[in-house]
Amino acid sequence: MTESVGELEAEPAAAAAVFGDRIDVVRQFTRDLAQYGEELGLIGPLELPRLWTRHVINSGLVAPLLVAGRVGDIGSGAGLPGLVLAAARPDSTLVLIEPMERRVDWLRTEADRLGLTNVEVVRTRAEEAQLGEWLDQATARAVSALSKLIPLTVPLVKTGGQLLLMKGARVDAEIEAARKVIAKNHLVDVEVLELGVGVVEETTRVFRATLD
Repeated sequence: MTESVGELEAEPAAAAAVFGDRIDVVRQFTRDLAQYGEELGLIGPLELPRLWTRHVINSGLVAPLLVAGRVGDIGSGAGLPGLVLAAARPDSTLVLIEPMERRVDWLRTEADRLGLTNVEVVRTRAEEAQLGEWLDQATARAVSALSKLIPLTVPLVKTGGQLLLMKGARVDAEIEAARKVIAKNHLVDVEVLELGVGVVEETTRVFRATLD
């Protein structure tokens, strides 16, 4: 495969602070994604110079919010945040839900390459997923607006479980537009967390809510 590692963004100082003793696994994932990601259609060429800051650290900032249980990543794609979170939190089981075969192949191959034994990859669309066991939490990154994403994720999560949905700067507007959907799906304790303040330049916003 074509190697693109030379174009990869240098590892920011914040990476070691975010990932601690799991940094070596995350470094390997980042190198692998840089090397194979464009060819496999997982990332675009413009993402390499910002792969650490925009994608890997952005995903890793969510790791402290995870429970030591089953966490679903909806539309896992390149493994952002799913594989990053699996690397950062070996005490959590990451269930990576992805419908596209080539992405599923990548997720399985990369999890094996990294030695991650806490990863399950399920090839399915979220609305058709039959996991056999409830999720304690569900996350998603850059999938769709909250009004569409909430109905896809809530059926997979147990009562008392959480949604941890990574969103952009317009998250407050999305919440306002999704008020009826939030109520219909019995979500309580709705809040927006801004992660990485004072640690990274590009902070991560997470919509967190509990299924009542």
